[in-house]
Amino acid sequence: MNSLAVLTHPAVFPWLCLVFGLMVGSFLNVVIHRLPIIMDRDWRAQCAELRAEAAPAAEPIGLARPRSRCPACGHAISAIENLPVLSYLALRGRCSACKARIGIRYPVVELLSGITAYYCAYRYGFGLAAFAAMGFVWALIAASAIDFDTQLLPDSITMPLLWAGLLVNLPGTFTDLRSGVIGAVAGYLALWSVYWVFKLATGKEGMGFGDFKLLAAVGAWTGWQMLLLVVLLSSSIGAAVGIALIVLARHGRNIPIPFGPYLGAAGIVALFWGPAMQRYYLAHFAG
Repeated sequence: MNSLAVLTHPAVFPWLCLVFGLMVGSFLNVVIHRLPIIMDRDWRAQCAELRAEAAPAAEPIGLARPRSRCPACGHAISAIENLPVLSYLALRGRCSACKARIGIRYPVVELLSGITAYYCAYRYGFGLAAFAAMGFVWALIAASAIDFDTQLLPDSITMPLLWAGLLVNLPGTFTDLRSGVIGAVAGYLALWSVYWVFKLATGKEGMGFGDFKLLAAVGAWTGWQMLLLVVLLSSSIGAAVGIALIVLARHGRNIPIPFGPYLGAAGIVALFWGPAMQRYYLAHFAG
């Protein structure tokens, strides 16, 4: 048996993807932290350009550089301190230099990325479907975390995700291309319509344009047939969490609650289990 056959064997491939997913999760933490900063700097530079002013001076920052640092003391994180999950456990969740606490989100994002990669590989086996599903889930993890922090859904994630969904479905990987195109259009228009109905009725904005684009991307991946399930799931989870925050955490009614994480979770459910859920409903409740 050659090396490729060993690596792609059903007993080996998921575990390789688990390890790779953990490493991707470490990179996603960088994206979640830095992309909003990059976006903010770009907006400020554009505003300064419109006012014919010099752009605000700031240390150059990208997704690859500079090296990750402790936000409390500026300690540069070494490679051994950046091992997914393991470094967090070894350091007991604290910076090795100043002992400041490291947020639990870092290992959680790494674990989510690794576990979902394992599941994609286990479910689909070696091939386009597995790798595409991993990319879909990883993009939703990053977008959801950024939306949770900033109430922003970056176009640099949602728009490539939409086009990638259409390309992936050219050969009918998760749905046929026609369903994907209709899903993208219907997903955008569905929330766009809700936005305008709510704004005309109340004078307030109930959601952002990023939510429209994210649902359009989910529709491109899963097809229009899954949109109702995605909207119902995300709305139900969002309403339950919102009520719990208001009642238990004294979360103000006027404080915005990001919708992206619930759309992302519902999109993942729809991709993996949506068709089975539809078949179960039709068999037991329809007709």
